[in-house]
This record gives sequence, C-alpha cells and structure tokens, in this order.
Amino acid sequence: MSDIFREIDEDMRRERMGKLWQKYGSWVVAAAILIVVAVAGWRGYEYWRNRQAQAAGAQFEKALELARENKDAESEKAFAAIAADAPGGYRILARLRGASETAKLDPDKGVEAWKAIAADAGVGAVIQDLARLRAGYIQIDKVAYAELSKDLESLTGAGNAWRNEARELLGVSALKAGDSAEAGKWLDQIVSDRDAPAALRKRAEDYLGLVAGGAVRTQ
Repeated sequence: MSDIFREIDEDMRRERMGKLWQKYGSWVVAAAILIVVAVAGWRGYEYWRNRQAQAAGAQFEKALELARENKDAESEKAFAAIAADAPGGYRILARLRGASETAKLDPDKGVEAWKAIAADAGVGAVIQDLARLRAGYIQIDKVAYAELSKDLESLTGAGNAWRNEARELLGVSALKAGDSAEAGKWLDQIVSDRDAPAALRKRAEDYLGLVAGGAVRTQ
C-alpha cells in the first residue's frame, strides 16, 4: 500500500513541476543566459584591462629609459601621453614623473605642474600633499618664507605623512630669511618626532646648531 501512495506523491510532484516549468521556464532560461553573458563579459573586460595595464607598463618603462638617458623633453612628452590615456595607477605615476621632467626643463612650469596635481582631489590626499611638497622644494630659493609657509604649513600636522619634510623646508626657508625663531620652531618639531627618519633628524640638529650660533640671512 505504501508503494501506491509513494507513486501518487511522485506523480503529483511531477505534475506541479510541469506546471511551474510551463509558467516560469522561459524566465529560468533567460536568467541562465544572462548569467552566462555577464560572466563572459566580465572575463572579456578583465582580459582587456590586463592588456591595457601591460601596454601602459611597457610605455612607462620606455619613458623611464628616456629619463635615464637624460632625454628630458622626450621623456616629458612620453609621460604626458601616459598620463592622458593609461589606466588609473599608471596615469598618476606618469603625472608625477612628468612633473619632475617638466621641472628639469623649466622650474616655473614644474611648479605649475606640481600645483595642478596638488589641486586634483582625484589623486588622493597623500599624493596631493606630496605634490605641494615637491613644489615647495622648487620654490625654496624663489619665494619668501611667508609665501612658502602659506603653502606648506598645512602639511606639518602630526598625522601628515610628509610632516617632517615640510618642517625641514620651512625651517631652512626661515633660516635663509634670518628668522631664527621660526627656524627653531620647525626644526625642534623634527628632532622631537620619534617617527622622523634618522637622516632628517640629524640634518635638523645640524640646522639647529646654526640657529643656536645665530644664523644669518643667506639669500
């Protein structure tokens, strides 16, 4: 008797499945096709993106080789081309190297290039701050301490990755301006910062010796 009930139950399940398939089968097939198409599209995109990254890497290496050969104008153009067309990571790297090459050819244009990067929120805060710092290195012999301080003082806070480099620039600029009090303020912050690189701390101590001895204006 139990076999009869089992067969009836199985027939009922088959009938329900048949009705469900008639009602929703086309949707199931469509969903399966969409999944296959989506997976294939993603794989294709991944392949295309990898090829783009490989091509950008090869272009970047060629641009670096031009820079190593001191072909500054050619390397500047090569980095500019990568910055215009390459995937995100290489685009940012190319902009940084391109700004460096521009500064070799024309320091004033180099400052403009670094400040353009500093103004671009798309590169991220750390890169923006680095760009401000690099512009400061070019400007240290060109602008007054007050102007440099306006550009770099925001980098000197305790949480900034470039704080000690910015403090050093401001300290040296203040020394060059004959302002021992300002120079001492920035250099003391480097010496007391346990995370400051040893070489940078040593330079700060040497500069502080000038402050203690009564630094004179050097520009």
